[in-house]
Amino acid sequence: MNETIANRYILTKHIGQGGMADVYVAVDIILNREVAVKVLRGELSGDPVALLRFQREASASTALSHPNIVDIYDVGEDKGRHFIVMEYIRGKTLKQLINQRGALCKEEAIDIMKQLVSATVEAHRKGIIHRDIKSQNVIVKDDGTIKMLDFGIALAQGALQLTQSDSVMGSVHYLAPELARGESATNQSDIYSLGIVFYELLTGEIPFQADAPVQVALKHMRNEIPSVRDFNPSLPQSVENIVIKATVKNKAYRYSSCIEMLNDLNACLLPKHANDKKLVFTSKASGGQTMAYRQVDDNDDETQPKVKKKVPVKRKKSILPKIIGSLIVVLTIGVIYMLVTLTGILDPITKRYVVPDILGIAVTEAKTICTENSLVLDTSNVTYQLTDNTPKGQIIAVSPEVGTSVEKGSRVQVTVSSGIGVNMKNYQGWNVKEAKNDLSQYKNMRVLTIGEDSTDVPPGQVIRQELLLPDQQFNPETATEVRLVFANYPSIVIPFNIKGMMIEDAKTTLESLGAEVMLSTLDTSNLTEEEKANLSYGVVIDTSPALGSAYTQEEGTYIILYYY
Repeated sequence: MNETIANRYILTKHIGQGGMADVYVAVDIILNREVAVKVLRGELSGDPVALLRFQREASASTALSHPNIVDIYDVGEDKGRHFIVMEYIRGKTLKQLINQRGALCKEEAIDIMKQLVSATVEAHRKGIIHRDIKSQNVIVKDDGTIKMLDFGIALAQGALQLTQSDSVMGSVHYLAPELARGESATNQSDIYSLGIVFYELLTGEIPFQADAPVQVALKHMRNEIPSVRDFNPSLPQSVENIVIKATVKNKAYRYSSCIEMLNDLNACLLPKHANDKKLVFTSKASGGQTMAYRQVDDNDDETQPKVKKKVPVKRKKSILPKIIGSLIVVLTIGVIYMLVTLTGILDPITKRYVVPDILGIAVTEAKTICTENSLVLDTSNVTYQLTDNTPKGQIIAVSPEVGTSVEKGSRVQVTVSSGIGVNMKNYQGWNVKEAKNDLSQYKNMRVLTIGEDSTDVPPGQVIRQELLLPDQQFNPETATEVRLVFANYPSIVIPFNIKGMMIEDAKTTLESLGAEVMLSTLDTSNLTEEEKANLSYGVVIDTSPALGSAYTQEEGTYIILYYY
């Protein structure tokens, strides 16, 4: 694929498809950098509603500048095709990360939420309601930074809505109850979606699932969000309170702004919040429905009826006979117990429970089995480990070991397979391009390359590898990095004599000098038939960088040859 848009962006790879547009990796030949290009599909260019939504995304995104919002570089139209050029981010969606790892630790979940809420603060400050906040619309970079994207149904406050159904276009699993009822979107609608994403980060799953979208929407309208502390009792109550306040059904009682939510995220793990009580919202009917909330703990007895106890009149009497009688009884029982124990008649037995065989099954199933056997599976302290042949998610080790006799209620810890590992090859001596091609079989592998001057190794040959060493095991299903250090290519001067040379011969010449080459066909649609007849086809017309320029081959750069 070497299609060019606007005579500037060369599409190199199709990487995604949404409801209205296709997304490509492209090379910006002017700035010589990789970008992502979202192109409205051709059949929708004549659809005024689809076109307006696409233009709305471009307008909303270009109005925002924030480290946690994807940067927009260019917006335009080329031959009837509408496109948006944006920052190309190497990483995975937050949904993919959760699917691979399950529930995240509270510190990591809070860090991601701080970035996500901070980005939403900026959008709301500019008067833009996202309306489609969900884990699929968040990219996690390899360094842990997150980027919010897809403002395709974002709505500037006060702007004309497209259709009534457009107000509920966001994913139903993250949909605020008022939107499900057909009400207009507000900042509190985004806050509800943020609360659902936080729930998902802490538990590894969305709160409501059903066979049909309408059933999910009804659950958001009627059912309380399940407790994250029921899933993980080790979570502080201050953390769960953020989920509760962000997802309360009545939007008037949610956070009044994302800034307020961000303040709670920044403070929830501080010592002063270690003993926070649970935030509870209650409904009271008094000529109409009103809402109130209070903080309670598990021992809260303020709702229990107060019963006045009768205090009997005490009579003074000697207690000495009672004391003497009690001592006699205790001594008698002790002597009898010692006699029958020493004679072997009585063997004191404490009831014991056996750790069941939960090897090879999933944690959720194992938790049920342990509960049935009066034991507790420690889900807050699961160890994950790569294996040679056990699929991801299956238990590979148990402590105490299966068959061990333990007391009732004992905690059982497990080690779970994080996937089937692959042993890293030794790429020393490979050509760096061939090594990268070989590593491309691992979709989650990020290959870093760095040149190094060498007099002993041919240009382009791998000198050594770093981060992932030969024979080191890695998980091909998760983000991994390897760095290939190769011998630098010498700097060259792009020869003047390749102009007019057959395109394939020119490509071979430059590649023999160590350069990477990309071919680009020049547009002839605006030329007359006479002009076309006078063209030289299949030969180099021009280059970028220009003929005679000094050029050093670096990762991701090309010499572009233009031809008819």
